Amino acid sequence: MAREGAAGQLHPGAWWLWAIGLGTAATRTTNPLLLALLLAVSAYVVTARRTHAPWARSYGAFVKLALAVLAVRLFFTVALGSPIPGTHVLVTLPEVPLPDWARGIRLGGRVTAEALVFALYDGLKLATLLICVGAANALANPSRLLKSLPGALYEAGVAVVVALTFAPHLVADVRRLRAARRLRGRPDRGVRGLLHVGLPVLEGALERSVALAAAMDSRGYGRTAEVPVAVRRTTGALTLGGLLGVCAGTYGLLTAAGGTYGLPLLGAGLAAALGGLRLGGRRAVRTRYRADRWDGRAWLVAGSGAAVAGLVALAAVRDPAALHPGVVPLAPPVLPLWPAAACLLGLLPAVAAPPPPDPAEEPS
Repeated sequence: MAREGAAGQLHPGAWWLWAIGLGTAATRTTNPLLLALLLAVSAYVVTARRTHAPWARSYGAFVKLALAVLAVRLFFTVALGSPIPGTHVLVTLPEVPLPDWARGIRLGGRVTAEALVFALYDGLKLATLLICVGAANALANPSRLLKSLPGALYEAGVAVVVALTFAPHLVADVRRLRAARRLRGRPDRGVRGLLHVGLPVLEGALERSVALAAAMDSRGYGRTAEVPVAVRRTTGALTLGGLLGVCAGTYGLLTAAGGTYGLPLLGAGLAAALGGLRLGGRRAVRTRYRADRWDGRAWLVAGSGAAVAGLVALAAVRDPAALHPGVVPLAPPVLPLWPAAACLLGLLPAVAAPPPPDPAEEPS
């Protein structure tokens, strides 16, 4: 069993920053060719660098979730119609008359190719964002990520890590129970198989929650150190003021009139919030064993995601037509060259990140 924080392992925060960068790039475009390129980049990096740990098997579940979201988006377009005008009618469904108070909503009617293509572009953007989150779940060790959080965010970080690890463990439990039922010659598909697998999965989740609570209590979770009243008040004032400054600065950057004060206010808010978090960390009475180091490889992985997000966002400003292809009139999308090259920068972790360890050396 490998020891956490051992040399040769990439900082888990770098994987999340890389995935957030790809997801940010996905939100800046509806071009299906660029979105497909981002999906291919994330899939290749996950295939090349994920381990054999339980959380690494959740990528497939996120892909299935993304496909379900895409199918639901297309279904609602067919059933409820779309505001996108179109002339290429594919099928005409029976339309259900609705009362006057439901004006603007229709059930059935014409289904045009333009509406379906627009729904496909829009749904693919959300699906790509979900798959990028799945890539971060498959690559980053959640327990090591928790160790890297500041002391002031430790309690909130535990809740987030528990929530993030629920889906991977749920997928692992379902696979284990389905394999056991197949070995016994019992059905593992359909409604009957789902009913027989669902109850043990929920029971295992409850037992795991109780075991986690007992382990946290035995390790002194929730115990805090005594700090002076002045420090507590200063911490609260800095944190609250910093968050308000970040919100006001972000609003200023997004508006045309607030461009002069937005950036300074955002910087002052970030500085105040970081100061509040540093002071709040004095209440945490915990130590870190073999803390993960943020080395050059982590900078390369995180920087590649940031570069993809920044360059695609810049392309969305300079050439919005290429990153948001129209559907009226209906025309095939065109792959913009330099935004596509920017997306390929996301492949850097496949080379810069350390290779996964052998299955015998990984934590169980």
